Amino acid sequence: MTAYIVRRVLLMIPTLLGIMILNFIIIQAAPGGPVEQIIAQLQGKAVSATARFSGGGGELASGGGHAPGQRGAVESKYRGAQGIDPQLIKDLEKQFGFDKPAPERFLKMMSSYLRFDFGDSFFRSRSVFRLVVDRLPVSISLGLWTMVLTYLISIPLGVAKAVRDGSRFDVWTSAVVIVGNAIPSFLFAILLIVLFAGGSYWQWFPLRGLVSDDWSQLNLWHKMTDYLWHITLPVVSLVIGGFASLTLLTKNSFIEQINQQYVLTARAKGLTENRVLYGHVFRNAMLIVIAGFPSALIGILFTGALLVEVIFSIDGIGLLGFQAAVTRDYPVMFGTLYCFTLLGLVMKLIEDLTYVLVDPRIDFERRA
Repeated sequence: MTAYIVRRVLLMIPTLLGIMILNFIIIQAAPGGPVEQIIAQLQGKAVSATARFSGGGGELASGGGHAPGQRGAVESKYRGAQGIDPQLIKDLEKQFGFDKPAPERFLKMMSSYLRFDFGDSFFRSRSVFRLVVDRLPVSISLGLWTMVLTYLISIPLGVAKAVRDGSRFDVWTSAVVIVGNAIPSFLFAILLIVLFAGGSYWQWFPLRGLVSDDWSQLNLWHKMTDYLWHITLPVVSLVIGGFASLTLLTKNSFIEQINQQYVLTARAKGLTENRVLYGHVFRNAMLIVIAGFPSALIGILFTGALLVEVIFSIDGIGLLGFQAAVTRDYPVMFGTLYCFTLLGLVMKLIEDLTYVLVDPRIDFERRA
C-alpha cells in the first residue's frame, strides 16, 4: 500500500499542474480582464475610479501627469481604452502584473503557490488566504448539514426500497427519486424562495444571509434558532437535489448483496430477517457508501453549493468564487482553484484508502 500511496502522490503533481495550465490559458484568453474592468469604470467615473484601485504595485493616481479622462486617439489592446491616458494603462498593467509575458506570470504564480502564498485580491485589499479562511466555515457549515441530512434520508430510504423492491412503495418513492435527480439544486432553491421566502406566497424564512444583522447581540438560544432559521431553505434545496443518487446507490448495493449466496445460507440456518439484513447485508452493502463519503463531502462543499450560495446570498466559498469570476479577480480565482484541486486530489486518495480500511480484501497494488 505504501508504494501505491507514493505513486498516487507523484501523479498528483502533473495532474494539478495540467489543471492549472489549462485554466490559466482559458482565463487569459477570455475577454474582460481586470484592466478592462477598471477601464470601464474609468469611462463612467473618471478620476474618482482610480482611488479604489491605487496602490499595491503602482501609483495610479498621478497617471504620468495626465488626467485619466484625457481625450485623444490611443492605440491599445484593450477594448474601450479610447481616450484613456496610455501611461495610466501601463501603470494598471504593472499593478496587476500584466507587463510580463504570460509564461513568466504563470511560473511566478506557481512558485508562490508551492509555498501557499496566494497573493492579495485585486479588488478587496485583502490576502486570498484570509478571504478563503473567513468564508470557509460558512461553506463547511452548509456542507456538513447537507451531508448529514442526505445520509440520514438516503440510507434508510435505499434500504427500504431494496427490501420492498417492486412494491408500490418502491414505485412511488422511485418517482420522487427521479424528480430529485432530474431537477438541480438551484431550481429547487428558486422554488423554495417563491413558496416560502416571500416570493409569491408565504414569507416564513429569510431570503438572504446565514444569520440576522443583530445576531451578535442575541443570546445563545436565539443565535442557534436564528442560524437554523436562515439555513433551512439552502440545506433543504441541497438535500432535495442530492439525495437521489445516494438512495439509488444504497438500494442497488443492498439488492446485490441480498442475492449473494451467504444470505441464502444465513436464512437456511434460521436467522431472522432483521438479523440477516442488518447483521450481514447492511455491513457489506454499506462499504461502497461509506468509502465514497470523502469525495461526496468535497462535492457538496465546493461544487454543489455554489449556485445555492449565490441565490441565497450566503457569504461562502461559492459566492466568493462567483464574485471573483465576475470581476476577473485572478488571485482569488487561481488561489481557490489551486487549493480545492489539491484538496480534491488528496480526498480522492483518502477515498481509495477508505475502501481498503472498510474492506481489507481490496488491494490496489495488485491491480493490473
